[in-house]
Amino acid sequence: MRRSESESREGHGPVRYGPPLPDAGLPVLPELAAAAGAADPAVPEPPGGAPALLDAACGYWRRRGLPTAPDHTAAAPGGAPLLLALTAALGGDVLLPRPCPAWWAPQARLLGRSVFPVATPAECGGVPDPFALLETVRRVRAEGGDPRLLVLSVADDPTATVPPPEVLHEAVEAAAGEGLHIVSDETWRDTLHRDPARSTVLIGPAEMLPDHVSVVSDLVGAYLPPGLPAAVARLPATERGAELRARVLDILTALGSVLAAPAAAAAGYALGEPPPITARLSAATALHARVAAAVHRVVLASGGLARPPEAGRHLYADLERLRPALSVRGVGDAQDLEDGLAGRLGIPAPGGHRFGDDLAALRVRLSTSPFLGSTPQERMTSLNSPEPVELPHVQRALSMLESALDDLRADVKGWESPR
Repeated sequence: MRRSESESREGHGPVRYGPPLPDAGLPVLPELAAAAGAADPAVPEPPGGAPALLDAACGYWRRRGLPTAPDHTAAAPGGAPLLLALTAALGGDVLLPRPCPAWWAPQARLLGRSVFPVATPAECGGVPDPFALLETVRRVRAEGGDPRLLVLSVADDPTATVPPPEVLHEAVEAAAGEGLHIVSDETWRDTLHRDPARSTVLIGPAEMLPDHVSVVSDLVGAYLPPGLPAAVARLPATERGAELRARVLDILTALGSVLAAPAAAAAGYALGEPPPITARLSAATALHARVAAAVHRVVLASGGLARPPEAGRHLYADLERLRPALSVRGVGDAQDLEDGLAGRLGIPAPGGHRFGDDLAALRVRLSTSPFLGSTPQERMTSLNSPEPVELPHVQRALSMLESALDDLRADVKGWESPR
């Protein structure tokens, strides 16, 4: 019987429950809270979003070079309901890069769809290697499958990388050539770290092949706090795109997946990108970039590996080189690593298996938000400091991580044969 990639081993830790989306770790912007508070909860939002919100979403995409009309736009209370509706509307099997955001695969599996992971290129995560993609499509079809959907990311969670335009273009061309519809998760698009040492350029697949791509952006990430969930989708400006949107709205209606009025008001305000929003986003992105770079240095100094973080609020660390010491401590896979690091550091440290990675691999995602401070005052101090990494509370958090990893590195050295 044809089988997709299996879930993590049954009974081995709480693997069924995915980690939360990394948030800013900062107090809610007062203007954003005011916009949400001014909404009338007695006035229901229609499925797919009210005209004011859809107009704001269209303006957001137009400012990024993507002409968009309200009748090719939809909104929902989070990225997961939108992806679920798109997956249900498109039908067929789903292909995902490995690793990928923890909330992608459950949507397809909830619908009973087969999910097939595809290896990513060496230089980045978020997109499939084009040759691996073509081979996976060939294999799935040979086994009687029906691959129709590829989900990818231009600013990736968990790897915090941005695919080079040429790598993304090759993957998009390969997918379109095989008749796959592409959903581009652009949740972290506006959180590029802007490291002067690297020329990170973000170009989305909808800018390359607009007729084959739907864009989803979960605003709980760059713009909204977790308590005000909202997401928007941009569908292709084609007849098929119009049919897809109609089906998505049908599904959102059937699910009762409707935005709460405060969340819709906050989303509309944020998507308009007034000065308070853009100033906070710019400052928060710069803060998380500095902390991510510091965490990256700690991981490398410990003997671990990680790609340099380029976007978002996290870092993906590979601790395979520390396996001898981890084995002594009873850590044999990603679930054990998650449990051990979370217990030692007192912060979430989801293992790579949460993101579709191999359970046996010793990989973990570290979010930067817990390093900003443990109180609202400390976090605001981090936001406003010209040198946040030098603050005592940030240094303490980094030192805890360094100490935990250094202990393992010392154990590894003890295992090395004398030269």
